[in-house]
Parts: sequence; C-alpha cells; structure tokens
Amino acid sequence: MPLEIERKFCVLDDTWRADTVKVHRLRQAYLMKNEHISIRVRIDGHEAATLTIKTPAPGIERNEYEYPIPVADAEELFAQRDGSIIAKSRYLVPFKGLLWEIDVFEGPNSGLVIAEVELEDVRQDFQRPAWLGHEITHDPRFYNAYLAKHPYLSWRTAEPRRSFGQNIRYRN
Repeated sequence: MPLEIERKFCVLDDTWRADTVKVHRLRQAYLMKNEHISIRVRIDGHEAATLTIKTPAPGIERNEYEYPIPVADAEELFAQRDGSIIAKSRYLVPFKGLLWEIDVFEGPNSGLVIAEVELEDVRQDFQRPAWLGHEITHDPRFYNAYLAKHPYLSWRTAEPRRSFGQNIRYRN
C-alpha cells in the first residue's frame, strides 16, 4: 500500500528561490472528497496528467495512489470537479539531503506559499531551512481540497489574521 509521509510549513520569505532546481506549473481539481477518500486530477504543464486517490485525514501519514492519465481526459474531468481549480507553481528546492516542494498559489489562492517535504519515516529528523516558518501539517485549511472550496483570499479576510499566525505568506 503506497504511503505518503509529508510535512507542511508556511514560508517566511523568498530566499529559497536561489536554490530552485525545477519548476512545475500545476492545475488540479477535486472530483470527490469525503471523510474516507479524496480523488484529485492534476495536469503538470501541458504534457502530463495524473489521477490521485488519497485517504483524507490531515496529518503526516496517509495512503496515496497515483495513476498517469491522458491530458485530454484530465481536461474533461476538470468539468466534473467539486470546487474551483487550484493553480500553482511548484518549485523544487534541495536542502540538506531532502527535496522541498514550494507551492506558490495563484488566482483565488494567491498570496499563499507553502513548503512540503516527503519523509521516509514519521520520526525522521531533518534540518529546517532558514526560510521555513511554522508547521501547518495538521491544519486542514491548508490542504488543497479545502482551498478548492474555500479559497485563501476569501478566508483570510473572513477571520482575524492572528488565527493563522505571523508567517503564513509573503508578498512576491
């Protein structure tokens, strides 16, 4: 059973950009999300698409199944989405033996910048880059399935900023 072990963090500034080794332009949409499962379709640039099934519980560990599909099929599935399409640029940034993924969101989620790192074990220790802010792994508001229905630009004005912490985003 494929297991994803992932930690999510806010980003303090853009000093990570100098160490970027690759950038992906991603668009994704959720076809279904309930308490048992989420089903996502993603297009990477114009060349590749995947269908992903995940157990939905926010946290460090969850099951993830990912399958390549034709881009044309993914475009058609976008019409069946539940919520809005998430658009973001994903920057790959190596640091101390790990590959960090920095997601810079666009559109209704613009201003939000999140760093993720996949680990081999839930107890794996790692060095934190200086640009890394506080951890948001267990906060469901920062998961893409939530952002598809509750875009960042709408909830940051609906709730006091202090409830999200000081280091959620920076201006580009």
